[in-house]
Amino acid sequence: MTPRIPWRKRLLVRLLFASALIAVCSVAATSWLAVTTTTSALEEEQGQDLAADNKILAQLSGYASDHPDWTGVGPTVRTLAARTGRRIALTTTDRTLIADSAPHDTPLPPRPAAAVDPLHTDTYTEFGAQLSGIDPRAVGPFRLTAPEREKLDAVAEKEQSCFDRVGVGTTVQHTPSGRPHVVLDDARDAPLEFKFGCGYVYGESTGLLSDALGAPTATETKALAALTDLARPCLRAKDMDLGGSLSLTYDTTGRNPVAGGYLVTRKGAGQGTDQTAKNCVLGARRTQLEPYVAPAAELFLGIGDQSAPRFDMSPANKARIVGAAGLVLAVTVAVTAVVATRLVRPLRALTLAAQQPPELHARAPVRTRDETGLLAEAFNDLTERRERLEAQRRAMVSDIAHELRSPLTNIRGWLEVTRDGVVDPDPALLGSLHEEALVLQRIIDDLQDLAAADAGTLRVHREPVRAADLIEQVAAAHRVAADAGGVVLLTDADGTAWLDADPVRMRQALGNLVSNAIRHTPAEGTVTLTARHDGEDVVLTVTDTGPGIAAADLPHVFERFWRAEKSRSRRTGGSGLGLPIVRHLVAAHDGTAEAESEPGKGARFTLRLPGAATPADLS
Repeated sequence: MTPRIPWRKRLLVRLLFASALIAVCSVAATSWLAVTTTTSALEEEQGQDLAADNKILAQLSGYASDHPDWTGVGPTVRTLAARTGRRIALTTTDRTLIADSAPHDTPLPPRPAAAVDPLHTDTYTEFGAQLSGIDPRAVGPFRLTAPEREKLDAVAEKEQSCFDRVGVGTTVQHTPSGRPHVVLDDARDAPLEFKFGCGYVYGESTGLLSDALGAPTATETKALAALTDLARPCLRAKDMDLGGSLSLTYDTTGRNPVAGGYLVTRKGAGQGTDQTAKNCVLGARRTQLEPYVAPAAELFLGIGDQSAPRFDMSPANKARIVGAAGLVLAVTVAVTAVVATRLVRPLRALTLAAQQPPELHARAPVRTRDETGLLAEAFNDLTERRERLEAQRRAMVSDIAHELRSPLTNIRGWLEVTRDGVVDPDPALLGSLHEEALVLQRIIDDLQDLAAADAGTLRVHREPVRAADLIEQVAAAHRVAADAGGVVLLTDADGTAWLDADPVRMRQALGNLVSNAIRHTPAEGTVTLTARHDGEDVVLTVTDTGPGIAAADLPHVFERFWRAEKSRSRRTGGSGLGLPIVRHLVAAHDGTAEAESEPGKGARFTLRLPGAATPADLS
């Protein structure tokens, strides 16, 4: 039985412990790197994402400011998604999909990132949007016509050329409505309260003003009149009235975002800043712009192409990763080297012992009680078994030579004296020589049977055989020898027991047992053959009342050429091949052979063979 190995000494447990140690080091290093290298990168990424999200919102708000609906926004959404690497989806306020950069039927994120409404915005960062709540690009009816833009652009270019002649750098800029205005590149180039011959006046509070570009166009005048009509009901409800103490003007310079470019003026008080009046104007502006802008929509932002890198690590973080990876690799190599050395050392000793010449019978040292130690013990057991087999081989060769030498010596001696004329070849001499030849033939036949059994070529021809008939035949063949020795030969068989066996081989096996029993049973002793059922098996026994077999000799009775009587006299024993042949013949029938004995009370040999159905059952 294989000895039980303590858990802590098992090879599998040690390998698992080494793997777990390496895994713990790897996880610890990975966790440390994840915390130390990604925190700053994620903060930077979040800042970049926030900036990208604001750009997305600004561009979509600009689209809504310039279009009365969302039709045709799909290309814009896909372009933004490709540029920012984000998933962009637009829906109506009731979650009806307008456009989506993701494939069809892709679920939306759980919550919208922002609302896209150019008339109510507080996230768009362009100058003036957060003060009025209206995207400054939503100009609606104030958008200049093409002829008006061309006329004003020509005036702006003429005035810019005038500034160039006097050495003042300027730039022409356009408001969302398309109106141009000239801006000084550096306001310090123009003296305070300096009037230019180009038709501009620069003041500390008013900036650069142009008489030619300052007058509203017909489009702006018409839109301002409509705005005034929309604001008047609100102002009247607040006890205010445009045309009375209040007046509404349009800032053509685009520099006053407080009311979205519209100035509420109170008579006698300059440009007024009454919050009530401004609120009324803002409400009127939203009403006026509604037909010109797209309806409010919800913006959903998600992760786009996950395969694209979201951020680049800094050189310091890369150095940390390389260092941690090198440390983990070093620990892995060290642990593996230690474990491998402890595992390989006994294996090398085992290999060295196996490479020694067979005659040295080298042993492998057993230093541990794990699987390697058990392997060394198994190797040592194999070496001891090989020694025993070698000793048995030598003894078998000696026994075969002894068994063959005796009859050959007798035959040779009698033939020589007969040739020399010392004795006459009478029938008695010829009978003796014939008996010696039969002994030689019997030994050779036994050796041939053993050789066939060892080679796996021992053939049996099975057929249904009644056990009772089998033992009766064997008893009849040996009854003369039993009577000559004064031994009583008895049989006791169950008539219903049948075997599926080769009758010739089984008679040979039982005959060897019976002849041994008769030879070792004294006069007036008894040899009994029995056959009985034992479940699905049939048990055949040969029992004698001889001196028995010593307990030390009992395990060897089926070994070749083994005899309890070491003198190997023919009067007390045979060749020592009979019982090994019995064991092989029974094994060829898928059975077993056992020997039991108690010194002074005889011996019993038991053959257990598979039973067979009776011929009546087969029919």
